[in-house]
Amino acid sequence: MHEIITLQLGQSSNYLATHFWNTQESYFTYDGEAGLLNHDIHFRPGIGADGTDTFTPRTLVYDLKGGFGSLRKINALYEIEEEKNMQGTLWDSQPVILQDTPIEQHPYQRSLDQGLSPPELTTETVRYWSDFNRVFYHPRSIIQLNEFELNSVLMPFEKWGTGEELFSGLDKEHDLLDRDLRLFAEESDQVQALQIITGVDDAWGGFATRYLERLKDEFGKTSIWVWGLENNHQSSRVSDPSAVRQAAGKTRRGRFVTYLAILTNASIQEKHQLKTLNLARSLQGMASQASLYVPLAIPPRPLPSYVSLNRGSEWHMSALLSTALETMTLPSRLKTLCENQITLTQFGDLLNVNGNQKIACLQLSVLKPELGNSQSPDDPTITVCDPRQTGAPSNEDAAPADLVAFDMDLSPREIGQSQKGPPSKVHTFCQVEVVRGTQSNRFPVDSTHQLPQRLAGCPVVQRYCTTLGHPLDSIPHLFPSREPQSIHAPRSLVVRTSLSTTSSVATRIKSVQSAVRKLVGLDERETLLNELNEICEAYEEGWDSGSDEDDD
Repeated sequence: MHEIITLQLGQSSNYLATHFWNTQESYFTYDGEAGLLNHDIHFRPGIGADGTDTFTPRTLVYDLKGGFGSLRKINALYEIEEEKNMQGTLWDSQPVILQDTPIEQHPYQRSLDQGLSPPELTTETVRYWSDFNRVFYHPRSIIQLNEFELNSVLMPFEKWGTGEELFSGLDKEHDLLDRDLRLFAEESDQVQALQIITGVDDAWGGFATRYLERLKDEFGKTSIWVWGLENNHQSSRVSDPSAVRQAAGKTRRGRFVTYLAILTNASIQEKHQLKTLNLARSLQGMASQASLYVPLAIPPRPLPSYVSLNRGSEWHMSALLSTALETMTLPSRLKTLCENQITLTQFGDLLNVNGNQKIACLQLSVLKPELGNSQSPDDPTITVCDPRQTGAPSNEDAAPADLVAFDMDLSPREIGQSQKGPPSKVHTFCQVEVVRGTQSNRFPVDSTHQLPQRLAGCPVVQRYCTTLGHPLDSIPHLFPSREPQSIHAPRSLVVRTSLSTTSSVATRIKSVQSAVRKLVGLDERETLLNELNEICEAYEEGWDSGSDEDDD
């Protein structure tokens, strides 16, 4: 069945993954009508405690103590079985259960449990990712790491080495693959791929890197995708100390304000440096081991006018990323008979043009609903790349009619890059697009020239289209002007996404190299910088400054 098993590591990853699973739940049909998706790829059939059939995600959900909100490990599908296990103990007396004060269940969850119409969620009411969750998980999917507490001040889960040590200790004691993953792997007919959704600029980066090493040893030939989340939206601007002193004045209160501002600046700068160092170590460990590594971050301002995003809400920001991630991987969930079905392994092979290009950039556009059936690549809403423009493919032999500029680039920006100034020129090696909610003949691509383009070093473009739009009821209203206005239109979005391997990867990694050069000791520095430099070389070979001079 070509199953995909997902690993969700950390709070931010679970926010994103919850949107993903809610979207999968929206595809279920209960009237016997056959859909386009093969639900068995991401969901596992089973038997509940009362003998009823169950359908739960093939996923492992890791989070810290307090990170699950009101979500219980034993849900309504399995609670009878749990009661029997409690009664079957060897202890004669009644067990004494000690537990923390439970987190109050969200009204949205309470309504779902009672079969009532749930209230509308808002950025103010969503506290945890479990507040808007719409699926049941198998008890073996829920894994709480009690060694650390969410948002703890005394023991913050921030340093890369902390996550590395936590995984090593747990794996030594329990063998995490055998305890957590074995059940899901052995019940699968043929695992298509593993996908890891994880933070990379905090302690989860170290945890994920060591987990990935174990997965490579155990599933050597299986494709492993890593979606690396960077929380650059949480960074704050460091104030100029001289400006702070001048504004505060020379009074006692002014000197106190100056002192606090300097301390705050130092703390912010220290956190920035820690995140950068964590990121560098994650890139070093994961980019070379993963079959495909996709860095993710919320784009800087300004966003397109049709996007209504609350940057202070994890619920909102994760929904934007999930829209792109879920759309991009949609062909891997289509039924085998569908024309545009493709596995994640084939995805990775397409993008890896030069044999060692395992980092891809994710982009997103949400199109007008009426254009789903009428829009063509010549429509002004879809901008065709012009090689003469800054930031567009600069290869003279490229096929500009096939390369498209997207509204949002979800790849993290360069470390230390200023907000002003034009972006550097980017060369595209390969671009794989997915267009949903429209007819395939509206977005043609000439595939007959792919091999000559690949051999000539020109951009290779592959496009997959499906009439299945993105369900509106699975995410917040981020794109109000892109929602269909007619009551007869499908309640879905027309979305266009792409994964591409470009020379911008080398530019970004060089900026990380430059930033961490003074943050690590001499012993680690040489190894870290050399391995990052090897990653850069894969995105520079055959693409230089454009000079006409011979190699010699």
